[in-house]
Amino acid sequence: MRGLKHSLAALALLLSSVSAHAFDTRATSAFVLDFNSGTVLMTKNADQPLPPASMSKLMTLYMAFEAIDNGILDLDQELPVSAAAQAYGGSTMFLKAGERVRVEDLIRGIIVLSGNDACVVIAEALSGTESKFSRQMTMRAQQLGMTNSTFTNSNGWPQAGHRMSMRDLGLITSKLIRDYPQYYPMFAQKEFLFDQSESANRFNRNPLLGLGIGADGLKTGHTEEAGYGLVGSAKQGDRRIIFVLSGLESAQARAAESEAVTNWAFRRFSQTELGKAGTKIAQAEVSIGAEQSVGLELAADLSVLLPVNPISPLKTEVVYDGPVKAPIAKGDQIGELIITPEGLSETRVPLVADRDVLRHGFVSRVMAAAKHLAARINSGPAPEAS
Repeated sequence: MRGLKHSLAALALLLSSVSAHAFDTRATSAFVLDFNSGTVLMTKNADQPLPPASMSKLMTLYMAFEAIDNGILDLDQELPVSAAAQAYGGSTMFLKAGERVRVEDLIRGIIVLSGNDACVVIAEALSGTESKFSRQMTMRAQQLGMTNSTFTNSNGWPQAGHRMSMRDLGLITSKLIRDYPQYYPMFAQKEFLFDQSESANRFNRNPLLGLGIGADGLKTGHTEEAGYGLVGSAKQGDRRIIFVLSGLESAQARAAESEAVTNWAFRRFSQTELGKAGTKIAQAEVSIGAEQSVGLELAADLSVLLPVNPISPLKTEVVYDGPVKAPIAKGDQIGELIITPEGLSETRVPLVADRDVLRHGFVSRVMAAAKHLAARINSGPAPEAS
């Protein structure tokens, strides 16, 4: 059997011409993802392990949500604050050693206030020490497919070896949204006043919340080494995008770049309906069959994320191993439609047989058997011997 690859002229009426429009980001590293389709819209040094600053708190939050889901922690449970937790500087909840704090308050303190101390309280509750928790973070990240992440603390405090790639940050963001939708609304909270005496630190640092562009998360980050970064997500209509930016020079640059990336991702790409289930795409050659070919059709409605404002033709191909041996049943997957928008990853769509195709000669044998049976029935019972 030989492999056949066909250019798809049959889709000419279904698909428009398209061209990708790259975004030239000022960030030193970036990753942009269309959440529903899984299409990567942009990468820039996306697989390079870099200091993630407070954006790595998303991993701590994921493990906290996982522990709650598994019954290890409870939102109303009160956890003790250690001297190690109180000792952290930077962004904190101003926790004091010896006090006890509800898990839900700690989680909101991490999300809204970026509390370094709150992360340590969670880490010690789950693993005994922050260093042990950090090792468990690294192991869990590997299990989740985050191959460029190594953690040495729970909160992103500058420390040798504490690294994440922008793609890994995008992956943990996707998992937070998909695995724990019941907790995700916390990321849109603009203000959280935990301690009346420390009211200055009560506002979410995410610059996109409240701009009316659908932003609802997730986490900012800043250190001297890492620069200014943001893991963000926004939803408009049925589409959601996730983006990660790092290495910007100021909070103002982070805000401007994040808004620009969000607008670009929604305006330059759209989910496009290309065909209904049952639409015939091509013909496949058949061997040892009662028919010489079989139609290839879409197994399901086809919707693909495509760039807006068509310029160059969209690359489409049908691939199947052929000739296809009979017998073939309607609905059997025979090949794939490969759609490759310029600048985006390819989409592979299954193509199925549009009808049954019997093996060559089978029909005539069936017809002969049917005629023989009919003849016996019509001739009546054989006469008895005298």
